Amino acid sequence: MNLQCLLKSPIFFERNRVFRVYRGGSLFAGFFGDDPEDGNYPEEWVASSTRALNGRPTSGHEGQSIIQGTGVVFAEFLASYGQDLLGDRSHFELLVKLLDSAIRLPVQAHPDQEFSQRHFNSKHGKTEMWLVLATRDEGACIYYGFRDGVTKQDFARAIAASEADREAMPRLLNRLSARPGDLYLIPAKMVHAIGQGCLILEVQEPTDFTVQPEPWCGDYRLSDREMYLGLDYETALECFDFDVTGERAISRGRKRPAPWIDSPGLRAETLITYADTPCFAVNRYVLNDSQLTLTEAPAIYVVTNGQGEVAWRESVRALNKGDYFFLPPGANGSVVRSAGAIEVIECLPPKASAP
Repeated sequence: MNLQCLLKSPIFFERNRVFRVYRGGSLFAGFFGDDPEDGNYPEEWVASSTRALNGRPTSGHEGQSIIQGTGVVFAEFLASYGQDLLGDRSHFELLVKLLDSAIRLPVQAHPDQEFSQRHFNSKHGKTEMWLVLATRDEGACIYYGFRDGVTKQDFARAIAASEADREAMPRLLNRLSARPGDLYLIPAKMVHAIGQGCLILEVQEPTDFTVQPEPWCGDYRLSDREMYLGLDYETALECFDFDVTGERAISRGRKRPAPWIDSPGLRAETLITYADTPCFAVNRYVLNDSQLTLTEAPAIYVVTNGQGEVAWRESVRALNKGDYFFLPPGANGSVVRSAGAIEVIECLPPKASAP
């Protein structure tokens, strides 16, 4: 394949399921058409140029996507054709995931940009967004923010107790039922955990930095490095914000879609804006026997329901639930057309810095 032709077309990828120490993935059956089985590959990293921080990586580019039909690592393609693919940007500063948890994940938080710069020599922290796409049963939940009155000392005691008491840490957090359509922004340093049975679309800063001082992930015993990223205990706990708790934390994180077009053929909604976080923006489009011209690039597009097609120049490609692609500036003006109904999520990186 002539790789340069990809500079002016939507770019599709090989599937990219990533190893994690927690189990999940059976809900991918209804999204991607995968076998309905749980295992240790419960995350799909979408159009990813970010490397996963796995203790036992299976390759030198684990987490990084491969361009469909080429064998080319997307991160390397970006490095070779950055100006064509990114315009004025030096990097594509975004990571999109789909994940399905069969178990509750450890209580955790992520560093902000200042912390990451100081301790990891990275300008990115890990603010993220969750959109719940499906759940396994009515017991599905998430944990978000400390309950009112929880102090750092309470948290330290719970960490010590959690070796034997698996519920010591989640008892300190607000437990919220999870339903399809629920939308949350998780700022860096906000304590949280995904509960059992949630299929989530996650949009985030492009890192894999997680501080999770809870020693157990299901039946897997986390190592100190998996818990603290090589930091000492006191430094790692600086990743947790104890100032915004209870209902204030929930109100800060819970978001509601804001429609700006609502017609029989097209509903366009803002999910996350640059006013919510400068790290990314997310929109949703629902088409019914209609079409949408894509005007934002670079961007990642994920089909979360329905079917249709995307057309560019003299080419057309079918789109089905679970498909995703990266749109470079050279493909701006590509058109998504629906066959009945199709739902597409648009994931945008930070605004480009002024030259």
